[in-house]
Amino acid sequence: MKITEQCVVALTWTLKDTLGEELDALDEPVEFLVGGNDLLASLEKALQGHEAGDSLELQLEPHDAFGDYDDRLLFLEPRHLFPEHLEEGMGFEGLPEGCSAAAPKDRLFFVSDIYPDHVVMDGNHPLAGIALRIRLKVHDVREAEVSEIGRGTLGTGFFRMQVDPSGPGDEPPQAPTLH
Repeated sequence: MKITEQCVVALTWTLKDTLGEELDALDEPVEFLVGGNDLLASLEKALQGHEAGDSLELQLEPHDAFGDYDDRLLFLEPRHLFPEHLEEGMGFEGLPEGCSAAAPKDRLFFVSDIYPDHVVMDGNHPLAGIALRIRLKVHDVREAEVSEIGRGTLGTGFFRMQVDPSGPGDEPPQAPTLH
């Protein structure tokens, strides 16, 4: 079966920056919904017409990947509003109560710097502003089920920075993963 809109594709990848430094490797195939919210539009377009066994190598400029870095998504917040145990790189679904009202509520934020009295929170994707090289391998292609199409995702969050407002909101923050 060839990859078309509204199908499910199982992929592995190696993701590098333009200097060749490996940023992420997905060794075991993970399923993504094509035609939903799981993949970048540039990846979906490149995958069209391919089938299981195919490999692709792509160079993505920031506007085709995770966008340009936006310093308007940096927020300096009071340290006392965060859990006692806090590390750089930890992720939060939205900011805690009492933080900046200007911060988007439906976005993932990462701790970028910790100071005695303040925390710098970053709402950019960790790969924003970076040109990327990605080598994809297609392991399987199947028709998407109606329920998968209706959700618009298989739940894989690598390519998204917005959170599902209907999801659990009281879970402790977790360190981010790229997939």
